[in-house]
Amino acid sequence: MAAAVRILSGTSRDGCDVPHPVSSVSLAAPERLELLQGTLDLLILRTLIFGSQHGQGIARAIQKTSQEELLVEHGALYPALQRLEERGWISAKWGVSSNNRKARFCALTAAGRKQLVKETNKWKRLTGAIARILGPGKA
Repeated sequence: MAAAVRILSGTSRDGCDVPHPVSSVSLAAPERLELLQGTLDLLILRTLIFGSQHGQGIARAIQKTSQEELLVEHGALYPALQRLEERGWISAKWGVSSNNRKARFCALTAAGRKQLVKETNKWKRLTGAIARILGPGKA
């Protein structure tokens, strides 16, 4: 199932406490890239492997790591953080951000680390299968 929410940068909101609609990621360019459901969760878990981070920091890290290709809209990010916390894959606690604002900092739990390994393996299998179908030629 493809995600339906556009992902943009620039909106500011810190926290993990938003209800959860379906989420997605898109290209920074006008052409939209829809991701399979669960992909944003995988990107968040991978980002948190490097340490706890507030929502805006997670969004920035995904954008930077993807070389500005993926922009995470906060309307997609915060529901995903809520979902991950409900599943016990991340924990969240209030703290103060680098710009001295109150923010919820999310951290990967032991269960989240296990899930990251599981999801990464599934992702590699999926992309490998798709690559075999597309063949060795360049698109």
